Amino acid sequence: MRSTSEQADGPDGPSGEVGGGAGGRPAPEEHAYPDHWEADVVLRDGGTARIRPITADDADRLVSFYEQVSDESKYYRFFAPYPRLSAKDVHRFTHHDFVDRVGLAATVGGEFIATVRYDRIDDRGRPASTPADEAEVAFLVQDAHQGRGVASALLEHIAAVARERGIRRFAAEVLPANTKMIKVFTDAGYTQKRSFEDGSVRLHLDLEPTDRSLAVQRAREQRAEARSVQRLLAPASVAVVGAGRTPGGVGRTVLRNLLGAGFTGRVYAVNPGLGPGETELDGVPAFPSVAAVGAPVDLAIVAVPAERVPEVVADCGEHGVRGLVVLSAGYAESGTEGRARQRALVRQARSYGMRIIGPNAFGIIDTAADVRLNASLAPEMPAAGRIGLFTQSAAIGVALLARLHRRGAGLSSFISAGNRADVSGNDVLQHWYDDPATDVVLLYLESIGNPRKFTRLARRTAAVKPVVVVKGARHSGSAPPGHRVPVTRVPHATVDALLRQAGVIRVDTVTELVDAGVLLAGQPLPAGPRVAILGNSESLGLLTYDACLTEGLRPQRPLDLTTAATPADFRDALAAALADDTCDAVVVTAIPWVGIEGTTEVLAASLREAVAGGGGAAKPVVVVHVEMGGLAEALSAATSTRPAPARTRRPTAAAPAPVPQGAPEAPEPPDPAAPARNIPAYPAAERAVRALAEAVRYGQWRRQAADPGRVPEYDAIDQAGAAALIDRVLAERGAGQESRGVTLTTDETGELLGRYGIAVRPALPAPGPDEAVAAAARLGYPVALKTTAPHLRHRPDLGGVRLDLATEEQLRTAYAELTEALGKPEELQPVVQAMAPRGVDTVVRAAIDPAVGAVLSFGLAGAASELLGDTAHRLIPATDRDAAELVRSIRTAPLLFGWRGSAPVDTPALEELLLRVSRLVDDHPEIVSVALEPAVVAPGGVSVLGAAVRLAPPPPTTDLGPRRLPSY
Repeated sequence: MRSTSEQADGPDGPSGEVGGGAGGRPAPEEHAYPDHWEADVVLRDGGTARIRPITADDADRLVSFYEQVSDESKYYRFFAPYPRLSAKDVHRFTHHDFVDRVGLAATVGGEFIATVRYDRIDDRGRPASTPADEAEVAFLVQDAHQGRGVASALLEHIAAVARERGIRRFAAEVLPANTKMIKVFTDAGYTQKRSFEDGSVRLHLDLEPTDRSLAVQRAREQRAEARSVQRLLAPASVAVVGAGRTPGGVGRTVLRNLLGAGFTGRVYAVNPGLGPGETELDGVPAFPSVAAVGAPVDLAIVAVPAERVPEVVADCGEHGVRGLVVLSAGYAESGTEGRARQRALVRQARSYGMRIIGPNAFGIIDTAADVRLNASLAPEMPAAGRIGLFTQSAAIGVALLARLHRRGAGLSSFISAGNRADVSGNDVLQHWYDDPATDVVLLYLESIGNPRKFTRLARRTAAVKPVVVVKGARHSGSAPPGHRVPVTRVPHATVDALLRQAGVIRVDTVTELVDAGVLLAGQPLPAGPRVAILGNSESLGLLTYDACLTEGLRPQRPLDLTTAATPADFRDALAAALADDTCDAVVVTAIPWVGIEGTTEVLAASLREAVAGGGGAAKPVVVVHVEMGGLAEALSAATSTRPAPARTRRPTAAAPAPVPQGAPEAPEPPDPAAPARNIPAYPAAERAVRALAEAVRYGQWRRQAADPGRVPEYDAIDQAGAAALIDRVLAERGAGQESRGVTLTTDETGELLGRYGIAVRPALPAPGPDEAVAAAARLGYPVALKTTAPHLRHRPDLGGVRLDLATEEQLRTAYAELTEALGKPEELQPVVQAMAPRGVDTVVRAAIDPAVGAVLSFGLAGAASELLGDTAHRLIPATDRDAAELVRSIRTAPLLFGWRGSAPVDTPALEELLLRVSRLVDDHPEIVSVALEPAVVAPGGVSVLGAAVRLAPPPPTTDLGPRRLPSY
């Protein structure tokens, strides 16, 4: 493909000259190198590449790159045979002003594999400068790297650069035979026009992101990141670098674990200290370096001292290794020097297109029959199962593996990421989202590097399979050593609430993580909160009943089978409960029989028989037992009659699937009607019921997620007028990128909110009693007199508010009392405001956090919100369902719905107010905070009595814009 400036004379013609002259433009003004355009991206096949601006120093790289492009690709680029670049071509393609002329390159190992450039043009197709808002764009991809999604990634980044520089449209000319490049444009999701002129296809792309372009971008992101994790978990060959010559040590231990698990691929040991004639370690071929292996190596396990890791990475990168698991310690967890070493490690590995698990990692496991990979320090291979487990802590990983083993729960895969310098929980979620071998995702997280992205991925994954999270380091106030996380102003409780909104099952301990995991992996989701309880102990049944009430479930009266009940009685009672349409789940309680041996196995068999034969697959069954050793193991011996999904993980040599046209299709969720695989058993009623309650809440979220609601359109919204006001204020107050923001005046706040249909009751200043009387006459009695001094604002408990003042005499008296008790008028800053209808005082807030995004919050005014933390949160943009849930999810919500005989307030008006605030913040990223306090909700409407708005240049975000890996 070519740009029209190259049509007449080729790239070396007059219109292609950098300097002045016929058809040329003046020499470009020098601009600072835009290092924020640099990015690491994951490509379609799971490898990585670096995207960066092309500079004058890249002349040799450009020439070398062009020499490796086929004649056919060169013809498609220039519409004519063009075997080599002239010196003038090289100068033109490497000298840019980074405004009107920009070039980007995708690199691997420091060498170009693809380029893209744009030139700003006017409406006649001639070179231009701002304010022209159209540019010609042209790509060239090395043949060996075509089909990897490089051009699609470059298009995302060059489009973002163009938007930043005020360009709104791209024009491109492509030969009809160049179907791959045409597909890059047509599949991107942008609004476009296509025409056929003079034997070529002319394309025009509107660069404004659309729902479809965002869906395409995220579909590509999911496929690429999932493939990158799959390549790590299912290698065809593994080299253990640092395998000791004598038994013991980290490297030799991992080598033995690999062999002991029965890894189905090729295994190599690498140790530069091998002596003469040493060619094997533990029966596998041994070499002094990866280069000496002489065969492909997909995955390298690095277990050498940190100072030797760079030479190992270079050895691996130069010989085509696809990924690294770095077990070595001595990185960011060890201090400033270690952090610098970790940054260098990530940069070096990515420069070769490799991804890293670690450093300071425990390892990875994949139980698929055609893989059987145990590249970890775990001495035993876990049983194959349906749970995917991710941890950031080696110690917690060991504990979770042991606990799941004791509970009879198998794993599909396990990743312990250590410092998670590269591969993180987000990448693993991308993989498990459509992994047919994984039904349940368990995550132990000590930090969340990109909460906005994590919430998005968790919501999508939770729609098809449960995601259970326990968060460590919640109260330490900082991330664990070695973890790089963005600064967030949002409290941890708010992040928790947003995760629950996304469908994440949040638990507090690793015990609860396992309890919930074994239930969700072995049982169907309950259809509702109704619980049947049966067993041979009345006391244990009552404890279970109380636990159900505590967790918000609806238990039936326990059925006491008495201590004389036999296993057959349990079977019959359970079968009856499963067939009963009035319950959604069953809790079986059991205590041991006195003086009778061997009943545990018989009881387990009876319960399994009832579940298998009574049509009970639609209801979960859990068992609470007291001192019945072996019951949990006996129950977990049950196997599913459901056909097992395909367990083939290793990537094949087949060509990649076509680029999706939109968001990835959701994988088929586990069949809720499939028979249960095992029945989880718990040693305490509280643990069993808590796990069951989480399943109930998750099932309810899944049903509601099918209809998430809509963002309604309202009248009386002037988006353009609000934008003009915001631009004017920021321009007048000089809020640059480093500014902490601008707080709007009272008048500006009222004007901005008014443009979104939010009326703020006026409050007139009253510096003296006469001014207060004049203000009341203007507003009309009755009025309120209140202070606005910062130390008294929103503190009616300090006596700074006088209400229902119906006459001038009452107002003057109140004014005198206020100033006598609290201070001089200039200290109190009193105002007069017309009385609003009586109702419930509430607080509506919205704030933008760089890590989490825009958050809408709601609570009642006063102690309920501030002291008890009774505030609910939703991500912006909020839907009508979000607004309704927001109002009803606080503990004090009954006050809005007629508590103790009071009149119910106008909650529809309150929900509309919430949605208008959400729309305001979503439309204008310069609004970093909004506070409406108080917003009085009466039986007939809402009155906003106080408001504050703060503006700032739009903050950087971590989950918008083109795809990119976290940078160091």
